[in-house]
Amino acid sequence: MTETPAALRESHHADVSGGWLRPAVFGAMDGLVTNIALIAGVGGGGVSPRNIVLTGTAGLVAGAISMALGEYTSVRSANEQIAAEVAKERRELERHPEAEARELAEIWIARGLPPDLATQVAEAIRENPEQALRVHVQEELGVNPDEQPNPWTAAISSFLCFSVGALVPLLPYLFGATSLALALLVGGLGLFIAGAVVARFTNRPWWRAGLRQLLMGAAAAAATYVIGALIGVQGAF
Repeated sequence: MTETPAALRESHHADVSGGWLRPAVFGAMDGLVTNIALIAGVGGGGVSPRNIVLTGTAGLVAGAISMALGEYTSVRSANEQIAAEVAKERRELERHPEAEARELAEIWIARGLPPDLATQVAEAIRENPEQALRVHVQEELGVNPDEQPNPWTAAISSFLCFSVGALVPLLPYLFGATSLALALLVGGLGLFIAGAVVARFTNRPWWRAGLRQLLMGAAAAAATYVIGALIGVQGAF
């Protein structure tokens, strides 16, 4: 059976411009690590399971809102900066099209394209202003102006995934358990699974990605548990 070349398939690459994967992964991991560490800290201080649930819930809500606002602001700010640079490049193309064409040709020549061919292609692209703008922005800024991440997508992905991640270590308490060790175990399992799922998008070994996330979360939980145990309930109040 003859294999179809990847270049002939419409979707042989994953969508890397939608703006959802990074905030989703970051949100889920941050939610897991944040609440695992938070629960470990207050649990190490000896607070009651009820107060652990209260603290974890507050951490979930506050963290999810903060993550969503942060993602929306950062993505929108980055898009606005790119838009400003695109506008600047558009003005330069309108005022100095010949110089911009030479600049584009020089970029390609530096990459190994024959000078005559680079100049010919740059001059041909100059005839189409919108195409010229897109090519110049890609070559000079390294971005595609037509494929920028959506700030709302980033914010919603971050909010939902942080909430899910932060909820995981709270589940044992919500189902009536009172064991801090069980909550941390469930949280650790969530970290491992989340890392393994992320490996699905990156073609990395799932067990290695899961173990990496588990070890990082365990380090954070150990640090906050020790701090909580040293301070204690009496010391905190």
